[in-house]
Amino acid sequence: MIVDCHTHIWRAEHWSEEMNREASIARGAPAQIHITEEEHWKAMEPATRAVVFGFRCSHLGLSVPNELVIGYVNQHPEKLIGFAAIDPYEADYLDQMRHCFETLGFRGLKLAPIYQNYHCMDPRMLPVYDYCQSRGIPVLFHQGTTFPRRAPLRYARPVDLEDIALAYPGLRMVIAHMGHPWMDETTVLIRKQPNVYADVSALYYRPWQFYNGLMIAQEYGCLHKLLLGSDYPFTTPGETVQRLRRVNEVTGNSGLPQVSLQAMEELIERDTVSLLNLS
Repeated sequence: MIVDCHTHIWRAEHWSEEMNREASIARGAPAQIHITEEEHWKAMEPATRAVVFGFRCSHLGLSVPNELVIGYVNQHPEKLIGFAAIDPYEADYLDQMRHCFETLGFRGLKLAPIYQNYHCMDPRMLPVYDYCQSRGIPVLFHQGTTFPRRAPLRYARPVDLEDIALAYPGLRMVIAHMGHPWMDETTVLIRKQPNVYADVSALYYRPWQFYNGLMIAQEYGCLHKLLLGSDYPFTTPGETVQRLRRVNEVTGNSGLPQVSLQAMEELIERDTVSLLNLS
């Protein structure tokens, strides 16, 4: 089984000029801001299952209707798993959340405090965590850096999620991108908190960071807490799998320690659906 736990879908009209401009600056090329269902489906061919979500970010201007996501997911329920997105700056965000899970049939939640301009323990978010914990709904956090100038780094540190883990010990959480560049914080957090995981999405194109993050997790004995994710359209599951198998190439003949390739195969085949209670 290959489960990609981190993929996006959106349309050009969902992006503000600011987000489009700054995403393009960060990538050094035009951002891929229009993704059709057909393009996404083709890219997911190597995966057995794939988590799909949009985005809701009034602060910077990227708002993808949850209905677009679930409409696509419902075309392929045997493979696709929908995660909803909410924004606490929208007055009806709690009503939206209940509608997403109780009516539309979403299975998980995507949050991004650095994009959305709030601390993860903002009082507005506490009923969200309580709701998700009580219903077994996993939450994927973008808890790490990002490209927009107005995205506050003070809301990005992975270690901040420990307050949630302690207050809501039954809540399953995933830290996207290993919380880069604070992968050491992410590693020690997932080691000590049983229901906190991290994905390896969108890391391989920084080869040293990719190798170093996986080596940190290996040395701390928690490679088993890492999940496969691509961050499509920024990367694909097929490319991510290939790069996991080639992670040690960056070391050349330096004599540096090697990431276990057996552990990489286990990561590639990890049953994220069961771990996150998505079955």
